[in-house]
Amino acid sequence: MLPFYGDPELLRRAVRSVQQQSRTDWRLTVVDDGYPDDSIEPWFAGLGDDRIRYRRNAQRLGAQPNNRYCIEQVELPYFVMMGADDLMSPDYLDTVLALHERWPATAVVQPGVAIMDEHDQPVRPLADRVKALLAPKGTGPREVGGEDLVVSLLRGNWLYNPSLCWRTSALKQIPDSADVFDLALPVAVIADGRSMVVDDHVCFRYRRHRSSDSGSGAAAGNRFAEERRYFAAEAARMDARGWGRAARAARGHVSSRLNAAVQLPGALVRRDGAALRALGTHLLTR
Repeated sequence: MLPFYGDPELLRRAVRSVQQQSRTDWRLTVVDDGYPDDSIEPWFAGLGDDRIRYRRNAQRLGAQPNNRYCIEQVELPYFVMMGADDLMSPDYLDTVLALHERWPATAVVQPGVAIMDEHDQPVRPLADRVKALLAPKGTGPREVGGEDLVVSLLRGNWLYNPSLCWRTSALKQIPDSADVFDLALPVAVIADGRSMVVDDHVCFRYRRHRSSDSGSGAAAGNRFAEERRYFAAEAARMDARGWGRAARAARGHVSSRLNAAVQLPGALVRRDGAALRALGTHLLTR
């Protein structure tokens, strides 16, 4: 599944990377959320590849609702919610499906990921260095799960969600926490008793832009209220489950607070009082 609203050229490159997979038994569904470019639909029509389906929403849904819609349309046993500006290496499907076969009870596979900038150059910004510190330690493919995994995710989301390969049957329902969907879904699945396989073999390239919708929201401070509501609800759920360490990690939401702290200097430079109040509230409120 590939939800799209963005750069048509990057979309075309993402699609080509799927077509270049060593495995051929895949299907790609692109859901265009109404991007204003008349060249996109004819380009897909000209591909002549019956494994690729292009759909365009009649009305724009927005990023998170379109993501949710894409997952609701999944029909096959495994799926990936690929980013429209990311790239699969030719051995991506070989790698993740072999790991699913090796661990037939796991819900999701996180393969190795390389980070690139808007010019396809390798980068390792602060966010990705922090992710590396938070990720489970070890080498080679390994299965992780339980409260330890949930604690690590609630401390800081070290996953690269567009690279994840999910077992469709593991998703009994989609959490309502749309604004932190990339964290809410894996936490809900792992808390439900499923496991994850983490591997180091790099077979996916994730694009880190200097600016993005999520980054802009963070800078303005307007996404942190939603994050606090999510973490508060998750803390209550973990308490009810008897996972005290996970509940404390949710209440602390350390990396989310650090993200707010990183935005403070920019808000000070802009003299943005509303952002400063929102960021300060997030830093100080449990």
